[in-house]
Amino acid sequence: MHSPALDHLALFSREATTWAPLYLFLIIFMAMNHGKQGWWWVVTALALVGVSDLISSHVIKEIFHRTRPCRDPFMAHQIRFIASTCGMNGSFVSSHASNHFTIATFIYGTLGKTEHKWGFIYLWAVLICWAQVYVGVHYPFDILGGALIGTLIGLFGSSFFGKKIGLTISSKA
Repeated sequence: MHSPALDHLALFSREATTWAPLYLFLIIFMAMNHGKQGWWWVVTALALVGVSDLISSHVIKEIFHRTRPCRDPFMAHQIRFIASTCGMNGSFVSSHASNHFTIATFIYGTLGKTEHKWGFIYLWAVLICWAQVYVGVHYPFDILGGALIGTLIGLFGSSFFGKKIGLTISSKA
């Protein structure tokens, strides 16, 4: 199931530059609303994404060595590859899924408890993950594995952050 509109949506949604305004908004939002704690939130979020990427890209992919669908000659007739590149590293687990579910879970775990509107952040992560399968660079189980790892890292990170730093509204807000 594909269409030109879905092709554009998938290619657009998987690009990091597409989401730069969201990342910038989060940094400004946290700094303005939570002051010093907001900056610690940003540092923690970046560290968690770094851990997620390290685990998914340099530990799990090295263990499984699963070929990406766009590089698998047995899958060539079954997939539609539309991405501009096909990564050379392994397919399992998806680092996009791991990293985006890490940050989505961290955001919801730290902000969603008081502001439930942050639940939309999981739609953002799911959109990016869907795009990875749609363009032909990951299998669905690569996404599920990455989402599970990212969710676990995000839960750990939000729990750690809540216990050690926490968030309160800045007097500057």
